[in-house]
Amino acid sequence: MLTVLKTHLPTDTPIIGCELAPYVLLRRSDSTLTTEDLPEGGQFEDGLCLRSRWYRSVNSRKEEEVVCYRGSGGAAAGDSWVEVGRNRSYTPSPEDVGHILKYEVTPFDSHNGTELETPTCVLTGRVIPIPTPPTRNMLPVEGSASTSAPSNFTVLTYNVLADLYASTEMYGSYCPPWALSWAYRKQSLLREVLSYQADVLCLQEVQSDHFEDFFAPELQKHGYTAVYKKKTAQVYTGSSYTIDGCATFFRADRFALVKKYEVEFNKAALSLSEALSAATQKKAALNRLLKDNVALIVVLEALEGPDPEAAASGKRQLICVANTHIHANPELKDVKLWQVHTLLKGLEKIAASADIPMLVAGDFNSMPGSAPHSLLANGRVEASHPELLTDPLGILRPPSKLCHQLPLVSAYTALAHPGVASSANPELHRQRVDPNTHEPIFTNYSADFNGTLDYIFYTANSLVPVSLLELPDKSVAAGQNGNGGLPNPQWGSDHIALMAEFAFKQQ
Repeated sequence: MLTVLKTHLPTDTPIIGCELAPYVLLRRSDSTLTTEDLPEGGQFEDGLCLRSRWYRSVNSRKEEEVVCYRGSGGAAAGDSWVEVGRNRSYTPSPEDVGHILKYEVTPFDSHNGTELETPTCVLTGRVIPIPTPPTRNMLPVEGSASTSAPSNFTVLTYNVLADLYASTEMYGSYCPPWALSWAYRKQSLLREVLSYQADVLCLQEVQSDHFEDFFAPELQKHGYTAVYKKKTAQVYTGSSYTIDGCATFFRADRFALVKKYEVEFNKAALSLSEALSAATQKKAALNRLLKDNVALIVVLEALEGPDPEAAASGKRQLICVANTHIHANPELKDVKLWQVHTLLKGLEKIAASADIPMLVAGDFNSMPGSAPHSLLANGRVEASHPELLTDPLGILRPPSKLCHQLPLVSAYTALAHPGVASSANPELHRQRVDPNTHEPIFTNYSADFNGTLDYIFYTANSLVPVSLLELPDKSVAAGQNGNGGLPNPQWGSDHIALMAEFAFKQQ
């Protein structure tokens, strides 16, 4: 005997291209429970299997009537149905928009061809089209002497919001469950990332299992090579342990990997603690500094450099791209600054060994004007900076050591300069940049916070920004009533992507 005890769908709002995989709980004749798929036609000793059928309602609503995401309508009495699938899962197609879907599962004895019980059915709401975000165009930087050249390249940074952090407690007040599910968000994120056609992708919060089974294989189909560095401690999600990290992808037809450096801030913390004499100091230092954050640095060779003559003579054009995700706790200002300083010191060592253009991108969890941002943008932190008062371990003293020699500039500050962004409405784009810090108004927008945490820095002596990805208006994130946030049906993360096109500066 085989009995269906429970069945439900991951969402009652089906969307084009997003697979519906039903949960079916079964009880066998020996009273054991299983969720195993026992497909019709399978070779099972007892002959017991499940017959799955998917149906589409004959009646439908017009597409424009079913784009309301929270209520999609139910089946009417007497609805007739047409069969559309015979597998356990089903992926809605454009033909399904406006229709209700029905999943029907029946325990079946393949030996004698009889049904063991009446079918169990689950109905969906009406299928909706894919919610798409507003188009973000590339804005030319008018002050740049460089135009589009074959050697120009684009770099994107994006915190994609790992599924292990995408909780209903954090985002459920404004994001419907189906839009928060990984099954939906992964496709939304992939579509968005691919639409930008970036040459180098710096992604943060890439869950390790999702890197292996989704991001790496999917982006490989589109010509990207992947490099990954996961954090140094796993997180328990309630059913298993998992971990996120930084993933850098580059187009294999534009770049080749020369070298990879993995930065584990925990290792630097252990080295720092070893220099302390008292055991209590060591313990305090480790308790505060061991936060599992990482950075991933890749040195890439441009397959088409800016100087054909130099290339012909054997000179390689290299770039160094650092991708990082700095610690998030707003109370640990000293830890954030220490991590950024540690990363920059590592990059200085690379710069000392080779004359190489550099990009430093990622989620720095630091607002414009903060000590980490000041260190990146200004090359130093003023001794009077208020965040230096948070230094229980004394690791930030003397303030004069908080410096670096890399000529870093934040790419998006170019939007703030009068007459720089040559577009149909340059003033509109400048309004999306803070007039004081010259950084975007926001790159992260959720219920309890909105502000800028993400940046793309470049070495101004070797690179020049040619164009920048348009910044979205706040209304895109907040919604029409101003009470929304990211992620939402149009946007798959609580961060936005930043992207800049660069040209090599003629020496």
